[in-house]
Amino acid sequence: MVIFSVSLAAPTPTLQDRTFSTSAVLTSSREKRERQRLLYKQMDEGLQNANVLWHEERMKRRFLLFLSVSSVFFPSSSSTGKTKSKNPYDERRLFELNKRIQKENNAPEDFPSFIREGFEVKVVTSDNYIKRDSGLIYRDFEVGTGDCPKAGQQVTFHYVGYNESGRRIDSTYLQGSPAKIRMGTNGLVPGFEEGIQDMRPGGKRRIIIPPELGPPVGPSTFFSSKQFEVFDVELLGVKDCQRRTIGFYSDVVCT
Repeated sequence: MVIFSVSLAAPTPTLQDRTFSTSAVLTSSREKRERQRLLYKQMDEGLQNANVLWHEERMKRRFLLFLSVSSVFFPSSSSTGKTKSKNPYDERRLFELNKRIQKENNAPEDFPSFIREGFEVKVVTSDNYIKRDSGLIYRDFEVGTGDCPKAGQQVTFHYVGYNESGRRIDSTYLQGSPAKIRMGTNGLVPGFEEGIQDMRPGGKRRIIIPPELGPPVGPSTFFSSKQFEVFDVELLGVKDCQRRTIGFYSDVVCT
C-alpha cells in the first residue's frame, strides 16, 4: 500500500468570487460602523442618564438641607403653639417623692406637700388650710383670745421654720427663748407679719409663705433659693409700746 502526499494549490478566484468578497467586506464594514454607532449611542445615553440621576440627587440633598435649616430658623406656628402636657404619673411620682423626703426629715403631722417641676410648684394641703388673695396659706390649730396685734405693738412668739422638704431650719424652742419684735417696722418677713397680724394671744398657726412674700435670697442672707417657707407659730403675748426720752437718750418701752 502506498500513501501519497498531495499539496493542492489555492484556486484562482473568478469575477463572481471577487464581487462576492468585496460586498462581504463592505457589509462587514457597515455592520462594524453600525455597531460602533449603537455603542456610542448607548454610552451617550448612559452618560445622560447618569447626569440626570446625579442632578436629581443633588437637588434632593439641597431640598432636604433647606428643610432642615428652615425648621431651625423658621419654626412653624403649629409647633411653637404646642405646650407640654402634664403627665399625672409624673405629678404623682413627685408627690410621693416629696412625702418620702418629708418623712425622712420627721416633718410634723398634716405638713403640706410641694410638687416642684422646674419653676412651677403646686402646694398640696388638706381642707383645713385657707389661702388668701396674696398667696399666703395658713391653718389654725388653736385660736387664742384677746386682741390681735396692731402696728407699733410688740409681739412675743415662738416659731419653728421648715423648708419644702420638711427639714427644720430654725426654732426658738431650741434657742430657749421666744422672739420679740414690733409690728409695722419691717422687721419681719412680709409673709410672716401678714400671717400673725390677725392671730390672738395663745393661738397656734401654721403659715405657708410663698416666695413672693418670703425673705430676700442670696449669699448674704440665711435663705439660698426661692422656695416656700413653712412656719409653725405660737403667739404668746402682745404689748403696747411707747417712746421714752430721758435727756439725750431715747428708746421704746413696751409694757
